Amino acid sequence: MSKPFRERNPVVIGFVGFAVLILGFLAAFRAQDLPLIGGGDTYYAEFAESGGLKVNDEVRLSGVRVGKVDSIELKDGKVRVGFKIKTDATLGTETAAAIKVKTILGSMFLAIEPAGSGEMDEEAVIPEDRTTSPFDVVDAFEGLAETSADIDTDQLAASLTTLADLTRNTPEEFRAALEGVSSLSEVIASRDDEINSLLQSLTRVSTVLDARDEDIIKLMDDADVLFRALLQRREAVHNILVSTVTLSEELTALVRQSRADLKPALRHLESVLAVVNKNEDNLDRSLQLMAPFYTVFANVFANGPWWDTYIANLPPVPGPGGGLG
Repeated sequence: MSKPFRERNPVVIGFVGFAVLILGFLAAFRAQDLPLIGGGDTYYAEFAESGGLKVNDEVRLSGVRVGKVDSIELKDGKVRVGFKIKTDATLGTETAAAIKVKTILGSMFLAIEPAGSGEMDEEAVIPEDRTTSPFDVVDAFEGLAETSADIDTDQLAASLTTLADLTRNTPEEFRAALEGVSSLSEVIASRDDEINSLLQSLTRVSTVLDARDEDIIKLMDDADVLFRALLQRREAVHNILVSTVTLSEELTALVRQSRADLKPALRHLESVLAVVNKNEDNLDRSLQLMAPFYTVFANVFANGPWWDTYIANLPPVPGPGGGLG
């Protein structure tokens, strides 16, 4: 016969309940790994570069999220991205993959583009010739620096000057525009060394940006998290500010209302403190002499619900027969 619930050991019940809660939390955090909830097929794709893609980034098929990135590793000089997806769509043998930009803050996602007939085997590898990396702004800056450095500024200035000479009989507005272009070309030619130095510095900057690519993306992600947290806490911050203003107003009103009452009290308090300071030695001596009295007085009530005391130098009380009791 089982015991009623109220007669069971509460410690055991509490321990079992706590263990069930812990298992529930673990199952919630690792739901994607459970056989009935997580699931999905694992595939791989090879890229020339990772392009800012990170583990746990989304995998999308036709714009719909179908999985996430599981791993990113360097293998045989190529970036191999492992991803797990769960979808009813058919992935043909010519399926392609591309790393695309998700947000302006630098978040990326992996886009899967089904193609071909048949069905791609699980854990199959999409080769590099069917993958696309995102546009790299660092490479663009480096290319701009190299292209600009090869410009013959003297020849450009001469060409623009010749063009201005050939159009002297054109309308006044067009001629003024060309003269301005000619002046600009002369300024560019006179600043050739400074421009070359600027372009070289731009190359160094682009190199540093390339080396710090992961740090910059992480900084942007952290800033995004911070802004989201501030938006979530906006109402709480607003309530705190409103409460602070209300408290300030109430304290101000309290001080104004009690100012007349506090002034005499503070004046008398100053007099009392002067008397106490003057009799400081007497107060110390009184406290020292009162210590034994308080010790004996405390013992009066220390033996139970009665008083335990005596009167010294009192003669004995006579007994019933006239003798001493």
